[in-house]
Amino acid sequence: MNQIKRQIIIGNILAIIGGLLLFSGDMLLYYNGRHTNRLQNMAVSADWRIISSGVLALLATWFYLFGLIPVYYAFKPDKPWIRHTVVLLFAAILIAYGVVHGVYTAIATSAKIAYQNHLDITESSRLAIKVNQTVRLFVYPLFALLSGLFIYQVWTQKTLYPKWMVFFFPLLPFLLRKPIRNLLQGAALTIISGGYLNLILIVFFMASLIALKNYNTR
Repeated sequence: MNQIKRQIIIGNILAIIGGLLLFSGDMLLYYNGRHTNRLQNMAVSADWRIISSGVLALLATWFYLFGLIPVYYAFKPDKPWIRHTVVLLFAAILIAYGVVHGVYTAIATSAKIAYQNHLDITESSRLAIKVNQTVRLFVYPLFALLSGLFIYQVWTQKTLYPKWMVFFFPLLPFLLRKPIRNLLQGAALTIISGGYLNLILIVFFMASLIALKNYNTR
């Protein structure tokens, strides 16, 4: 196995681990096995779960960034400015994953304090929720630009990714998020919906690992 292929494999695997870590962080905040209301679940979360969730966000972001290695090599045949743009956009979005999750710990803390003091949970968490929504507004344009570049370049075979990778790029599952959520209920709703954004990245990097398995022979 040559060095580049080893870097590709390790990069994809570490990114998958990052997804699993942040998914675990989601479950520490949202899941309690009884209720599907995520805000209420966060309000009764133990302190250690909120703290651990915040720590996992940091670790997961570091692991996620290793996923840029296979993306970089997959776009190696493309024009340098396109390759660098894709990698930078991907990096910005992966970092945003950690930041947004960090804001969720603020939401959980606000909800928990409100619950402990018999205050309205929704009203007490409103500002933290607003921060979360505002941060996301900066990410959506980047995601739209990345989606356009990635899908076009891969579909026109200007990268080492096969055409089928466009179906595993996060855009399609992101657009299907609401229909999928409407099919779920109970614990499945909390698990899938609560960790959905990380699950789609886990699927992407698993597909990337498979797609680039023969990198050294191309």
